[in-house]
Amino acid sequence: MLADQERGHRRSRGGAARRPPLPLPVLPSPRTGTMVYGLAALDNSGRIADRTIIRALGWGPSSRLHIREGSGVIVVRLDRQGVFTVTGQGHLHLPAAVRHWCGLSAGDRVLLAANPTDGLLVVHPPAALDAMVVAVHADLLGGGHV
Repeated sequence: MLADQERGHRRSRGGAARRPPLPLPVLPSPRTGTMVYGLAALDNSGRIADRTIIRALGWGPSSRLHIREGSGVIVVRLDRQGVFTVTGQGHLHLPAAVRHWCGLSAGDRVLLAANPTDGLLVVHPPAALDAMVVAVHADLLGGGHV
């Protein structure tokens, strides 16, 4: 018994050794952002049929949009002078030139990141996702190969 006490263990009345409680995990901070995310596949015509994202942005059929490619992602904003529109079915149609610049083909899945507060949608093609994930993993793993 004395040896157990010297090691920091205590015995309960039943004689079983009591151990100190396990440490609690550190939980991440609660989410404070207003971003809305979705995953969607492009159809043969370059449409993205994620109405949840379109609704979250407050865009309806015929909403005029400005669509551009920048740094490998597609940026979509509401723009009264925009030449693109949300389709009558509430889908986003990505122009062929933008799909070509980002290397998108029918069936490719994209990450949609909408910021309803700013009325902004960023479409992340697979190549952009690869670059982001590799960068985060390299940082997390100390620069090693992922």
